[in-house]
Amino acid sequence: MDFRTLLLIFLALCPALSAQTVKEIVLTIDASTKVAWTDANYIGATIDWWPKEKCNYNQCPWGSASIINLDLTHPYLENAIRAFKGLRLRLGGSLQDQVIYGVGNLKSPCSSFTQQKDGLFGFSKGCLPMQRWDELNNLFKKTGALVTFGLNALYGRQPTDRHAWVGNWDSSNALDFIKYTVAKGYQINSWEFGNELSGSGIGASVDAAQYGKDVIQLHNLLNQVYQNTPVRPLLLAPGGFYDPGWFGKLLQVSGRGTVNVLTHHIYNLGPGSDSKLVDKILNPEYLSRTEGTFSSLTQTILRNGPWASAWVGESGGAFNSGGPDVSNAFVDSFWYLDQLGMAAKHHTKVYCRQTLIGGNYGLLDTDTFVPNPDYYSALLWNRLMGKVVLRVVNSAAPHLRTYAHCTKDRAGVTLLLINLSTQIQYKVNIHSTAETSLQVGEKKVHNKKSFARSIKESVSWVGTKSSDVTLSREEYHLTPEGGNIKSRTMLLNGKLLRLTETGDIPSLSPVLANLNSPISIEPLSIKFIVFPNFNSPSCR
Repeated sequence: MDFRTLLLIFLALCPALSAQTVKEIVLTIDASTKVAWTDANYIGATIDWWPKEKCNYNQCPWGSASIINLDLTHPYLENAIRAFKGLRLRLGGSLQDQVIYGVGNLKSPCSSFTQQKDGLFGFSKGCLPMQRWDELNNLFKKTGALVTFGLNALYGRQPTDRHAWVGNWDSSNALDFIKYTVAKGYQINSWEFGNELSGSGIGASVDAAQYGKDVIQLHNLLNQVYQNTPVRPLLLAPGGFYDPGWFGKLLQVSGRGTVNVLTHHIYNLGPGSDSKLVDKILNPEYLSRTEGTFSSLTQTILRNGPWASAWVGESGGAFNSGGPDVSNAFVDSFWYLDQLGMAAKHHTKVYCRQTLIGGNYGLLDTDTFVPNPDYYSALLWNRLMGKVVLRVVNSAAPHLRTYAHCTKDRAGVTLLLINLSTQIQYKVNIHSTAETSLQVGEKKVHNKKSFARSIKESVSWVGTKSSDVTLSREEYHLTPEGGNIKSRTMLLNGKLLRLTETGDIPSLSPVLANLNSPISIEPLSIKFIVFPNFNSPSCR
């Protein structure tokens, strides 16, 4: 651990020894215009193929957390998925393009992955038995998960010396698998073609023009198999790192309406072994660099395939299983929630976290299935942040990351504040550019309605006298246990978040604050603030 990281932790643990600065700022929420909108089920997570032998940096953090060996009957697992009421689960990963499906006329036994020195990523091909597929779908049905399944896009191809794979995709095994899935009545929300084969690829690559021809074949295959079903799944591709030329070529070759969603992967924090992971997470300039990727992808879609939308199909912050004591700690939520907000602002419809369980970056602990801090961050986002993204103007405080959405499933606006500063406590005054104005604290904005007045009018409009109710806002303040940002335990409004005695997810209850009381956020903490009955034109 480097000196700067130790200093950050020391300052967080010993606030009395460092002079805390109070800074007053103004945020302006443009509630008159929709910046973007996400899918109703924006939050997703992945389940990977890695066996327990997958190791990085002298540690093997995967255990029994793969698609093949995960304990699907564990009550914590079911409860964790069910709490989202529609969590997206993406089944895929690096070994995806070596998976054979145990159905139809297989030319080899249906065996598990084994270590193989000359194999892709150091492993042999592996097989998914249909009994295991049945068990997985039983879990999905019980928990209400929305499933994306990543197909093997290398089947039938041959590698060259430059790790580029050539030849046409052989769809026979995938066709047998999809037919089996439909015949069993399993509900698959989307099928994804390949994993990290775009551009120069990770381990293997396929030319964009060839890939485009192959997704046409998959598109026709899905039309054939699903012709008698009421809903046809989406077709996703390529599930790789963004390369503007390659992604554009894929859309051009495959043609209108073939690829429904472009999926890309992001690991902007670098390798999990990097001693400066915490520094990167707390650096607003570093976090903002990823905006370029989102912006460029949006333009690529507009120019080459405006019928398609963008998803983050896999993102774990740090690659190679994540960073121990960082990716599974409170500090990671600064990166995670910031990127959720950034992606949504740039027209991303779905964001899948690597992983639900497995590696150091799992939302759940690999061994105990107990939620890590990022699980609760994701669940709060899922419950509070609606589809419509609003613009927030914050020009004076780069360490205070700010995002606003219409509140989910009810009236109002939810504001997300992420304080990356180690010493500054922000006092926040909120204004609005809509026909109403937010006002918190003593500052006033002339020629605009106050926030309190706009809420009173909303209350009166539904038939209740505003004087009969207490006008308040909801606050969800997230902090680490003991002030240690590398803690594996998160507090909500000062109370430890832990599973109940029966293994259920705890209640995520807010504290109510008077609407006109000052808003503040402590250093190195996160706060969701819900303004009910906010009179926003974009949220009606």
